[in-house]
Amino acid sequence: MRNNFSIINVHKKNNTKSEVVTQLLFGETFTKLKRNGSWIKIKNDKDGYVGYIKNKKFSSNLKNTHKVYNLFSTIYSKPLSNYKTRKKLSFGSEIKVLEKKDKFYKFDNLWIKKKDLKKINFSSRNIFNNAIKFINVKYKWGGKYYNGIDCSALVQLCLNNNQKFCPRDTKDQIKFFKNKISLKNLRKNDLIFWKGHVAIVISKTKLIHAYGPLKRVIIAPIKKTIDKIYKTANLKVIGARRLR
Repeated sequence: MRNNFSIINVHKKNNTKSEVVTQLLFGETFTKLKRNGSWIKIKNDKDGYVGYIKNKKFSSNLKNTHKVYNLFSTIYSKPLSNYKTRKKLSFGSEIKVLEKKDKFYKFDNLWIKKKDLKKINFSSRNIFNNAIKFINVKYKWGGKYYNGIDCSALVQLCLNNNQKFCPRDTKDQIKFFKNKISLKNLRKNDLIFWKGHVAIVISKTKLIHAYGPLKRVIIAPIKKTIDKIYKTANLKVIGARRLR
């Protein structure tokens, strides 16, 4: 099945009071495992993540042709700039282009600007360059959307956007990436892990991460961040990984 809504919260259990553990972006596909009343237990086809979503009218799978490459893209009811809707698609959302008209592409009876898209197989030379787009986006546990994201989703979105597999949660990411490195040898695009947290190295001295205590995505000095997390949360770095 395919998510044809802008965003869907995936809960740990089949009730709205249960924590949101991740989200489904537009165009993501999933397998229905079982139904529990008005809820369905699903498995994300991309990362294998299991959780519960409200049962809605979903569409069948399509072969997506393009992906949203800006932080978000506004949706239009017609291929004209004054026909904006309230809907937006977040970075990493995927669509199947059905028709082209001027500066717009049609999908699912809606329209989106061509400039906001890249072809589905497009990759960036700098694998984490897109993390910068999320600067100052608020921190949200389980979020992977333009209006709320957590630390492991920031990593996953960047890798998925470059056709690379990445687990959803920090505890699984540190196990998946096996190339261990010393903190003394950090370089751009390495990952630093704490218990329940991950940050992306963007230079020899700086990192970017969705940081819960400051409630947003920030760039900060590496050493200062390590010291601050230890002093405020009593957490030491448990590992650093190099992707290749």
